[in-house]
Amino acid sequence: MPRRRQSHEPGHRRKFLVLADDTPECDRALYYAARRAARTGGGVVLLSVLQLEDAPSQWLGVADLMRAEATDKAEARLDLLSARAQGISGIDPERIVREGGIAEQIHKIIEEDEDIAILVLAAGTGKEGPGPLIASLAKGMWATLPVPITLVPGSLSDSEIDALA
Repeated sequence: MPRRRQSHEPGHRRKFLVLADDTPECDRALYYAARRAARTGGGVVLLSVLQLEDAPSQWLGVADLMRAEATDKAEARLDLLSARAQGISGIDPERIVREGGIAEQIHKIIEEDEDIAILVLAAGTGKEGPGPLIASLAKGMWATLPVPITLVPGSLSDSEIDALA
């Protein structure tokens, strides 16, 4: 059974979880989460998921090198996104790097941190569609998630998000 959310209990605060990747829509989700967190006294959690499907099939040294390179790239991305969040709202986000499947890691992080109250995703605007995570929502893969999901249209400008957040 999922843990009860504690974000409104004394000593806790509501946190917005944002998947930190290199897509343009990540910036829209981060912008919304940072603005909303600032306006409500909350926090932001940035999750970067390393997807190293080929690593187990590699020699030990190669797998370690692949993992180290992916971790360095994730940390660099988190540095940029953290600076962006601070510039937007003055909030210093929590940073988490995990390895595995994205949906699995999102579920795990939410289960581990009872203050995470909202998952914020943004829809892609390209010809490829809204993105794989958003597409998986339509298939019901997120039905067991214990928190609401906020979907930010990827085409919204900063000022349009400001009006909503």
